[in-house]
Amino acid sequence: MNNRFFSLDVFRGATVALMILVNNPGSWEHIFTPLDHAEWQGCTPTDLVFPFFLFAVGNAMAFVMPRLQQSGDVPFFKKITKRAFIIFSIGVFLNWCPFFVWNNNQLLFKQWEFINTSNPQDIFEDGVRILGVLQRIAICYFLASIIAYYCKPKIAVIISVLILLLYWLLCFCLGTGSNPYMLETFFGTNIDAFIIGKHHLLHSDKVAGKVFHFDYEGLVSSTTAIVQVLFGYFVGYYIQKKGKTYEMLSNLFIAATFLLFIGYWWDMIFPISKKMWTSSYTVYTTGLAILCICVLMYLIEFKNIQGGWARFFDVFGKNPLFIFVLSGFLPRVFRLIRINDINEKGESIILNPFSWFYEHICKHVSADLRIGSLLYAIILIFFYWAICYVLDKKKIYIKV
Repeated sequence: MNNRFFSLDVFRGATVALMILVNNPGSWEHIFTPLDHAEWQGCTPTDLVFPFFLFAVGNAMAFVMPRLQQSGDVPFFKKITKRAFIIFSIGVFLNWCPFFVWNNNQLLFKQWEFINTSNPQDIFEDGVRILGVLQRIAICYFLASIIAYYCKPKIAVIISVLILLLYWLLCFCLGTGSNPYMLETFFGTNIDAFIIGKHHLLHSDKVAGKVFHFDYEGLVSSTTAIVQVLFGYFVGYYIQKKGKTYEMLSNLFIAATFLLFIGYWWDMIFPISKKMWTSSYTVYTTGLAILCICVLMYLIEFKNIQGGWARFFDVFGKNPLFIFVLSGFLPRVFRLIRINDINEKGESIILNPFSWFYEHICKHVSADLRIGSLLYAIILIFFYWAICYVLDKKKIYIKV
């Protein structure tokens, strides 16, 4: 049988499309609940996007690892170091760009670090965030690659389980207060602030009068995200080993069911939380990812159902990193373009081209503002898909 799995390309592309959908609402104040992240604990459909993408990274890794292992240690380290460095740097670039911000009608250079000297504890917005989605992908890809390269699959599985258990133990033992799994008690918050610097983290927030500086893609919580990549690698390895057989599909379905059960059970004592990237969250979302892949493989590989829906997502899967970066870059650059406007209350407001499109077109399609916000995000999906389609037609695939 043909060992190419079109369903895996569709899975990766669908994940990118969903990532664009949840990251680009017309208004962050008007979002349907499934399209918003859980506040701290729990899991919404939006909370599945990032772990699914990391899972897809590991999945793709399984198909290139044999070639990397044949090339030897030096080429391997050159390859993964260069790739991780470029992805991480692009992430920092996105956080800093467009390098200028409007302040009282003045265009000022965005400083690397901003500190309110009158009150350094104030909540701030101007420090450049060092970590982020791409940075976590780079870190997890690099470390997971090393484990997959040097360890046999069985040993890598044992390492993955130990990481999950150790993270649970650290969260429980080093967390403070009666509930160690909250923002103000999570042990990783202070470690990230110490290593990265509090003015380079994503958020600061006040809980019970005390300021906490934290980052959802922090270094500490990236530990279990590495396992997410490894789980994707294990699945890719198993698919290659077994080929397109019903035995492979059935065993993956059983594995997905088992992981979902473990995730649900673990959630009762170690809550599912994307923002902490808890071990239960890693296991639970991996189970769902495998389940989705099983469904896609059954439809596409075994039943040969490859309609326009599959080709639509496959286009995204051809240039996943590029289109994700572009979907983050364009809105940031367009914020420099200022359009003077009047809102419904007759007040003067300043818009950019994207926000103007939402305010004047999408917002008015329904009295329920969430519908207009969703419509805006869907239109952006088709906008970025058109770019991917043109690149695919021209056989242009931008890879790192």
